[in-house]
Amino acid sequence: MPGDDIFVPVSLERVRGERLQKVLAAAGLGSRRACEQIIADGRVSVNGKVVTVQGTRVDPAADAVEVDGIRLDTQVEPRYFLLHKPPGYLTTMEDPHGRPTVLDIFKENGRFFPVGRLDMESRGLLLITNNGFVAHRLTHPRFRIDKTYVARVSGQVSPGVLRQLREGVELEEGRTSPARVRVVGREGDSTVLEFVIHQGWKRQIRRMCEAVGLRVTDLMRTRLGPLTIAGLPEGRWRELRPSEVDALLNVLRLQ
Repeated sequence: MPGDDIFVPVSLERVRGERLQKVLAAAGLGSRRACEQIIADGRVSVNGKVVTVQGTRVDPAADAVEVDGIRLDTQVEPRYFLLHKPPGYLTTMEDPHGRPTVLDIFKENGRFFPVGRLDMESRGLLLITNNGFVAHRLTHPRFRIDKTYVARVSGQVSPGVLRQLREGVELEEGRTSPARVRVVGREGDSTVLEFVIHQGWKRQIRRMCEAVGLRVTDLMRTRLGPLTIAGLPEGRWRELRPSEVDALLNVLRLQ
């Protein structure tokens, strides 16, 4: 009898199906070798049972495959896009009030969704994908994925205010984690700040600034993990290059 941590699916008994590491790789979890390690680490379950045997066969159309408790969509080829969001668009798939959303700009066929959010008046980098597993890891605070923002605020910013932003400020959810904040320029009566944070609380940068008496007049996300929108015009989108996908999976510890 197999041990409690080994699952032999019906598809194996029929000598059909695909090897599990191949299914994981096709679902966008990285190279075959990386997927073999994920299996060896006991992070994969099939139909509710943990699988640790390399070469176990599964039927992608019938078997429920989960990694770290997250169900994989094994029927869809994972794809990833960068969109340079303009202000005036909601980061959602649809809006009951009929306001414009980022999917009014993004016209790729298929069921895609934005990862994380940018508030309506903010602009900048937005990742759009059909890979729910990668989206979950990018937004979960456990994985501490850095996000970089450039904010223009009214007036001058004192060293004391910079120190407060760096050390954390009290918001409704609690105290923000330490952030990397620096002055990157001045524009007339405004100061341009760069923030690097890994949290993703609602309107976090704007509320951090408000908490220390700063008013944000423009906010742009320029980077998400290894991804940047350098060279991508506002309102345009493109598919990630293979090297960018590799870098993304690597920062998520999937390579």
